[in-house]
Amino acid sequence: MDPVITVGLDGSPESRSAALWAAQEARLRGCPLRMLHAWVLLSAAGEKTTAESDRDYWSKKIVDDAQREVHQLYPELPVTEELVAEDPAPALLAAAAESDLLVLGSRGMGPVAAFFLGDIGLHVVAHTDTPVVLVRAQEDTADTAAQATPPAADGDVVVGLNLQGPCDRLLEFAFTNAARRGVPLHAVHAGKLPVQAYAPWGMDPDVVEDLTRDARKLLGDALRPWREKFPGVEVKESVHLESPTRVIIKAAAGAGLLVMGRRQGHRTALGQRIGPVLQSALHHAPCPVAVAPHE
Repeated sequence: MDPVITVGLDGSPESRSAALWAAQEARLRGCPLRMLHAWVLLSAAGEKTTAESDRDYWSKKIVDDAQREVHQLYPELPVTEELVAEDPAPALLAAAAESDLLVLGSRGMGPVAAFFLGDIGLHVVAHTDTPVVLVRAQEDTADTAAQATPPAADGDVVVGLNLQGPCDRLLEFAFTNAARRGVPLHAVHAGKLPVQAYAPWGMDPDVVEDLTRDARKLLGDALRPWREKFPGVEVKESVHLESPTRVIIKAAAGAGLLVMGRRQGHRTALGQRIGPVLQSALHHAPCPVAVAPHE
């Protein structure tokens, strides 16, 4: 199957931003873009309707408007439109299985916003083996009459690593994206201090120094083969012995892309699980967040 990037559209400013980000990524990769809108009440294929009774009017408009904006910025980019008469979650999962990358809008954190992200975006992220990128709304996309502008392509690629197992697929995704964009890669590892690092008077500096040195070695060992494969990528390394959530969100400020991993087969009694650090990144990181499933 030929490479393709799929973007899911729902008419929101976030999905509008997602479409522009996906178009820019498709141009960088030299592959076509598929725009998909899913709604269970779409008319059956081949059903004849008049303009007055066309219940697919708004669905068609969502996709057509997004296609028009993308064409203004990237007129040579091959774009296909697809309307699917299905609930969004299974439709997006099926599309992801046929794509190199799935791009969705992300509304961030808030009582209503979190519901939408949790209902569809988190479900898709947890159940697909395809990398997914969630994109915040750009300021100009809140105004549907505003002229479309290309998303910012600068800023480091930041990758969060916990170093508790192999992560080659995650690092390959991060290095490839940094090389494609011509930007540095910032590899970040963070972990809370264990109990033995604390003494009655506070943190034991000798234990902290040992733990930091060990973590830096692990990070260096994990990055070494990828540095060799991507000699043109400038690599920054950071090790922090504090809350991973706080460190990752801080590192994402000003980044062009945050890359996080999701271990495949991480199941609980309730199904596939997304860890708390990844959830926090999806809700709070200000830049696009790529979730790369890995071993």
